[in-house]
Amino acid sequence: MTVLTTHAGKLPARAASRAGSYRVEIVQDWPQAAARWNAFDASTPFQHGQWYKAWYAAFAGQAEPLIAIVSDAATGEPAAMLPLIRRRQNGIRIIEFADLDLTDYNAPLLGKAAPRDARAARVLWRDLLKALRRMSGGADLIRLRKIPVDLDGRPNPLALLKGAGACSLNGNVVTTGEDYDAWRFTLERTVRKELERSWRVFARDSTAAFRLVTDNDEALRILSATEVQQGARMQNLGLNFILNNETCAAFYRNLVRDGVGSGYALVSALTAGDEVVATLLGIREGSRYVMIRISNAGEKWSNCSPGRLIIERTMAALHRDGVREFDFSIGNYAYKRRFGVARIALVDLSAALSWRGLPYALRDRAARELRNYPKLASYLKRALGKPPSREEN
Repeated sequence: MTVLTTHAGKLPARAASRAGSYRVEIVQDWPQAAARWNAFDASTPFQHGQWYKAWYAAFAGQAEPLIAIVSDAATGEPAAMLPLIRRRQNGIRIIEFADLDLTDYNAPLLGKAAPRDARAARVLWRDLLKALRRMSGGADLIRLRKIPVDLDGRPNPLALLKGAGACSLNGNVVTTGEDYDAWRFTLERTVRKELERSWRVFARDSTAAFRLVTDNDEALRILSATEVQQGARMQNLGLNFILNNETCAAFYRNLVRDGVGSGYALVSALTAGDEVVATLLGIREGSRYVMIRISNAGEKWSNCSPGRLIIERTMAALHRDGVREFDFSIGNYAYKRRFGVARIALVDLSAALSWRGLPYALRDRAARELRNYPKLASYLKRALGKPPSREEN
């Protein structure tokens, strides 16, 4: 991921545009937008005030906040809030979700007046684009990625648009139901037996323990272990690792420091005495939990498969506390398939906001269309000399 400093001109604290059926306000100040947060429904655990508070604080100075607040022009009822940013890349001013490869699912928060059909969604999209084109400093391209189709039982207005197309990534969700043991027996027998064996091997150490960490200082200590363990693994694999850079690390520290006490950020760990054997960081909203970072101590503990073990122990503990949907997030790794995940479709959407952005929007559209022909896409990837993804292994 390359993060470039935004060079676009400053916006006023609030700019407004009325057109058609929706009124669109562009708010540059995150606290100002947060004050209106309760008028909208969070659609996934990522669309949560604490996530964006941590995100905008960490990336201040590297991306310009542009939170779009949309309301019905006639009634004033809230329709949607889109946590966006503006940044400059390759000379193009791009509008996108507050993400930069950290937010796995990007979506608007929905209000009472949110569109429920394609016609209303087109009107909202038209009015949003008008507001973005008219704002101070301008923009060339809006590029929205990793958009869920369904938002907690409500249609995502962005996914209803004709220009929305298949994303290269997908979600991975396990729904356990009320009986955790019954769900566990849906796993392949070899997977169940391996998890049982892993716990027996781990528990041979008299100090071995699993725990959900609720103390802030201890949670930050576990996060530090996550950074070290993930960094070492990525280095061994020869992969570029961005999560430990200064900005990303600040984001995760903000998230854990401010989110553990409320139960939004959840840190779990396998420990043996003072040694951290495995860690898992996730976020929770009601009965939904999403895993966002996982690590383990490596070869020394490989005989008990600590990565898979901490996932299962965390799931069991959270199920007892009311969680029923366990989201393994994006990335189709083999360990996720062993837990029986169901893939959740995501879509991408982009549009030119100026003539400079038109070639990029056309290229994005071609890439979306190509995903409808996976065999052709795979052939072209090989022809271009691109290595196969590590995820499917």
